[in-house]
Amino acid sequence: MGNENRELCLSGKGVTKVFGFGNRKTLAVDNVDFEFYSGDLISIVGESGSGKTTLIKMLLGLTSVTAGEISFMGQKRDIGTHRKKKEYWRGIQAIFQDPYSSYNTFSKIDSVLLDCIHMRGGRGLPRDQKIEMMREACSFVNLKFDEMTNKYPFELSGGQMQRLMIARIFLLKPKILLADEPTSMIDACSRATILDMLLKLRDEIGMTIIFITHDMGLAYYVSDTVYIMEKGKFVEHGSADEIILNPKADYTVQLLNDVPKIHDPWEFSRNRREPDWTEDFAGELSG
Repeated sequence: MGNENRELCLSGKGVTKVFGFGNRKTLAVDNVDFEFYSGDLISIVGESGSGKTTLIKMLLGLTSVTAGEISFMGQKRDIGTHRKKKEYWRGIQAIFQDPYSSYNTFSKIDSVLLDCIHMRGGRGLPRDQKIEMMREACSFVNLKFDEMTNKYPFELSGGQMQRLMIARIFLLKPKILLADEPTSMIDACSRATILDMLLKLRDEIGMTIIFITHDMGLAYYVSDTVYIMEKGKFVEHGSADEIILNPKADYTVQLLNDVPKIHDPWEFSRNRREPDWTEDFAGELSG
């Protein structure tokens, strides 16, 4: 489907972030443009230090923009007051890679979920209805609310904490979800479950999901569109197939060559052969 048939939900022109001053100045995000459409699943891929997490913090309004402009749902973003920022956060939410740092240690799970209901305007609902909404959200992520109530987040496993984060998103129903390495700190079985839940949530409420990752395999598996980020710049972007099977930037080729190939021999020589990433990578993913 062409972009002209879809709603532009988040875009940026010349978005830049500079930390520090003078000789200590660091250009973290360098004049990037982007267009994210409703219902799409986008991956921003880059190594540590590429600027992708700084960009996400700017998109969330947690870090100020040095230069450029961000637009939300077709309008220039205005988060100049606390009230406007809270209103913005009704439409855009995030899941971070470290579930243990995503919660207030002193807030019980009931409070975490109730805050989401209240944020969506449900503060005046009857208590029984609120409990039913929390029970439904927990059920969506394969948790039992009756086993969660009165517990603190630190009493849960990492996988349970990440599922609880998705339960929050289920209640909030934002237009956009920013997922910053959401599966990097949990085991492989939980990782697949979390990804499936996010994709199911996208399908149910038409949410746009933006993954931040260094994992090209994940990007190919989940994405409609892939942006490749190096040293604060987008070096290329396009459909997942375009980027994986016909990359144009040397950095993209480097990322693809770093993807482990199960059937390649392990060679420890400095002169090890370079793999044919196009054939091997496509074969791994289709197999």
